[in-house]
Amino acid sequence: MSTDGSRLLLNSGAWYGDRPLLLSCPENWNVRVHAPRLPRPLTDDEIEERLENPVAQPPLRRLAEGKTRPLIIVDDLTRPTPADRIMPALLRQLNDAGIQADDVRVLLASGSHGRIPSHALAKKIGQEAASSCRLLTHDYRRDLARVGRTSFGSDVLVNQEVVASDLVIGVGGVYPQHSTGFGGGSKLALGVLGRSTIVSLHYGRGSVEGSYRVYNDFRRELDEIAEMIGLRTMVSVHVDSARQIVRMVSGDHFQYYRDAVAFSVEAFRAPLPGEADVVIANAYPIDVSLTFMRSKGLTPLYHAMPGASRIAISANSEGLGLHGLYPFLNGPRFDSQRQLARRITHMTRAQLTAKAVRRIRSLARKRTRPQPAGETPRNPILLFTPEAVPDSLPAETALWHGSPERLVTVDKWAAILTRVAQEQLGKANLDVVVYPCAPLQVLDTAESRRALSPTSGLAGERQ
Repeated sequence: MSTDGSRLLLNSGAWYGDRPLLLSCPENWNVRVHAPRLPRPLTDDEIEERLENPVAQPPLRRLAEGKTRPLIIVDDLTRPTPADRIMPALLRQLNDAGIQADDVRVLLASGSHGRIPSHALAKKIGQEAASSCRLLTHDYRRDLARVGRTSFGSDVLVNQEVVASDLVIGVGGVYPQHSTGFGGGSKLALGVLGRSTIVSLHYGRGSVEGSYRVYNDFRRELDEIAEMIGLRTMVSVHVDSARQIVRMVSGDHFQYYRDAVAFSVEAFRAPLPGEADVVIANAYPIDVSLTFMRSKGLTPLYHAMPGASRIAISANSEGLGLHGLYPFLNGPRFDSQRQLARRITHMTRAQLTAKAVRRIRSLARKRTRPQPAGETPRNPILLFTPEAVPDSLPAETALWHGSPERLVTVDKWAAILTRVAQEQLGKANLDVVVYPCAPLQVLDTAESRRALSPTSGLAGERQ
């Protein structure tokens, strides 16, 4: 992740090579790379040390004493967590407690992310752990157990292996996530829930509409669910722009989660694009598919000035991908109507009234606001896909249902440069800003500055 003025070095292809990507820059590009401010990657010994000193809990080897059916829940390939670096140390801790690797179950928390590639668990936890542990992948439609109801009213259906275990351990990362402010902590529980519970969480909570704020109803309900299913012990990591672990903490995530988010907010804070002529967002290390690149890696581009050229870079090694609740281009017929019906069904009367009032006010502002003469239109987002399977992605599409934002797929960097030159015709020099790991970066906005304020983000609370 660097530039020498004429070339830009980024990373690409998370889980599918993690390769460097070297891109040429025209002479008239003045490039600024907004790199995160991070410590060096952790060594294996330092990872071991973090497990030996958990927060507010004894070491795992003591927690595991007398247990016979431990379960390790790991996030899936849509998240960049290198669990393969952590698993050897985890298995040693369990072995110290008398638990052999072949008695350890590992569950891939895939939530509603569709069919899981057969190689996914080996990639995630490493070949050694994959060959010695019992491997499981979650299916949100079957093999579920009901464990109760939250105070928010959601029936909690969870993978039956979680209920059958006598020690539940989570492994995940803390990354910006629009529904809960940041992922990690109890958010990992979402990946092992049943469909109806996932639907209730996503469609019944006002905070799902997006924010960096972690004090929200979605997060609080997930905290309840994590307690209900016994997910108190977790290993949480932060990774750098090369997907290396730079920070790790273990123990009681309810105790350390706030500090983990604070680290993300400060270390990954990046300025807005301002008046840049060209804005580049690299979707690595969440670039496995178009579906998840779209939801995680484009935020800086939405803040670009009208008339700016906008470039997204994503390997999309798995092609289009799938999110069962929010499919992109591969959902069932009338899916947008189904989503609207679900949202209305799960909203309270007060939430429906508040939403209607916001909509009326928005329409009123649009009618009274004068249209600027000669307003510069927004350019489409140019998606550079250096490694995608040919014909696996649309040539051009709307970015969201009913949105004027367009996404244009281009598989040659030279063609991207040609498009930019056409869009910026007449400008001798171009100011270019680059976000090298956009899904991890926290834009410096009023919302991100209030991320950890307990008095913010409460608009969607229970009524």
